[in-house]
Amino acid sequence: MSVFISYIVLGLSLSAPMGPINALQLDKGIRLGFWHAWLVGVGGMAADAVFMLLIYFGLAQFVDTPIVQLFLWLFGFFVLVYTGIESVVKAGAPAYDSQQNGGETKARSFRTGFLMAISNPLSILFWLGIYGSILAETTKTYHGGQILIYSMGIFLGITLWDLAMASVAAGTQKWFSGRIIRWISIISGLILIGFGLYFGVKAAGILLS
Repeated sequence: MSVFISYIVLGLSLSAPMGPINALQLDKGIRLGFWHAWLVGVGGMAADAVFMLLIYFGLAQFVDTPIVQLFLWLFGFFVLVYTGIESVVKAGAPAYDSQQNGGETKARSFRTGFLMAISNPLSILFWLGIYGSILAETTKTYHGGQILIYSMGIFLGITLWDLAMASVAAGTQKWFSGRIIRWISIISGLILIGFGLYFGVKAAGILLS
């Protein structure tokens, strides 16, 4: 049981650093409420599950090929820059009904979170290093069923963090004035654009090498 709890803590610690998903959750939660923020996190978790399965079945080696890395960097660049610009443009906009607010549906929040995470080469390398090393270590001691349980512990930790982020983002909406909310959305959008530009530089480096 203590080992399972340690993997939950690991999931929490993996999710805590500020990144594109956390920035988008903050923006969505403040502008659109809890469910939009949480579904961004759920989309990110779905992408994490894909990464973990790829690593588990030994398919992560294809990430090392330059053409795949180029595609991922470029895809991540477009997704993050587009989402960041959208966040800045819509900063401070009222949270209208989903049928009237330009497509700001819960399904779109999930898709955005998934695309943002699945197109992030840093996430792939992150999971390759973290989960790959965990997998290499646990297979020496535990069998397949136990590895699956401990992997679920990591996901439980990620889920708890996403719930906390969504709750904080949605809960702070009533404490902030419209002007502060607008600036938070702008800053979140600029963070996303910054990550996107970094990905663009990485893609350019591969093209020029």
